[in-house]
Amino acid sequence: MMLRFTNKLLAIACFLLMLAGTQQVFAQSDDSGTVNTIVTTNSNDGIFSSTASYTFEVKSTYNTIQQGHIKYVVTTEAGKKMKADSIRVKLAKQGSATYNFSIPGLKSGFYKINFMINVTDYDDTTRKAFGIRPEELRSQYGKPADFEAFWTKTRQELDNVKPEFKVTEMPDSSRDGRKVFLVEMKSLGGITIRGWLTEPSSKNKNKKFAVMLGLPGYQVDLKPLYGKDPDIAILSLNIRGQGNSRDVINVRRETYITLGIEDKNKYVLRGAIMDCIRAVDFICTRPELRHDNILAVGGSLGGYLSIATSGLDKRISFCSAANPILSDIRNLVPEVDWPFNDIKRYVNTRPGLTFEKVLDNMDYFDAKNFASDIKCPTLVGLGMVDNIAPPNTVYTLYNGIPSQKHLIIFRDLGHEIGKKYVVYEGRWMRDTFALF
Repeated sequence: MMLRFTNKLLAIACFLLMLAGTQQVFAQSDDSGTVNTIVTTNSNDGIFSSTASYTFEVKSTYNTIQQGHIKYVVTTEAGKKMKADSIRVKLAKQGSATYNFSIPGLKSGFYKINFMINVTDYDDTTRKAFGIRPEELRSQYGKPADFEAFWTKTRQELDNVKPEFKVTEMPDSSRDGRKVFLVEMKSLGGITIRGWLTEPSSKNKNKKFAVMLGLPGYQVDLKPLYGKDPDIAILSLNIRGQGNSRDVINVRRETYITLGIEDKNKYVLRGAIMDCIRAVDFICTRPELRHDNILAVGGSLGGYLSIATSGLDKRISFCSAANPILSDIRNLVPEVDWPFNDIKRYVNTRPGLTFEKVLDNMDYFDAKNFASDIKCPTLVGLGMVDNIAPPNTVYTLYNGIPSQKHLIIFRDLGHEIGKKYVVYEGRWMRDTFALF
């Protein structure tokens, strides 16, 4: 009985060995492989003075010849086709090759470029973007004639609202050598807004801290921001309808951007910008904070708010705006889906309201129109393949800033920035505030 069982095990083991050997033979004879491609922009930041150029490297691991085409298509940010070209390629077995492409004759601006490879056993597309002399970009759309008057009147309305500042220490939230305070205040329309103030603990009772005013992205709930700099206090603000400032305005994400958009005097961003200025009012009441060293900083909507606040309030000493949205709005419309798809859906539900009327109102909230009034040092960051804040609209804003400024471009990033930006921001801010 034991002998028969042992023989059966041996037979199974032999069968498995034979099967494994068969699979190995099939694997060795299989002609599988792949094609690896690398597209290199021949400019560190993707900006060219005249002719854009790229290098396309391709390597095949197939044991068969691969032949077909490599093609590129250049479009504007709005999708209009500008140029295209195609070359034939033939790769030997496990072969490689390098191809150079030049794209001349484009006017100033930013462009998208897609590289497509189509060979015997492989298809792929690589998406890039580049700029041609973007320092020449200007918008054909100016400010409304009463832009300054509109915002002066809005500031006066804010000034008539008693701020009723309230500060509550939150001992359970303190950490990393920083005290945390819940800050509450009344803003435009009597709406209560809130934020978090974190201050470094210091044995020096006369110590005064420079201030970073952190402004939120779209529908972002800002929490206390701690940081490690012993010279910087941080006020992270939740504008109306966001984070812990949702008492009166508490709506769905897609609804927020359309609130009151049919009337520029009731539009939600009018109040949101005044919320930021009210936060500056708060900073200027605190004896432990430097009223002459205030940094407004944010990304996306926060970048937009940093630009708007710095343009309207000369108490801002340094502005940092990463990927600021809603710049050069009329040129932005054909280039992005958000927020205009949501706005158009809203318009369709409001009898008598037209999209052109909405654009007339949004002219008063165009980031580029605030940028031209900025007087403090300003840092701007952009992603070359950003589909929310396209580089041409951000560059138009940047070109309009009359004060000392610096731009950092991330050639292969979308709606984000890299570590280089944060490092540069910190160093420039410390130099500006003389924090040595």
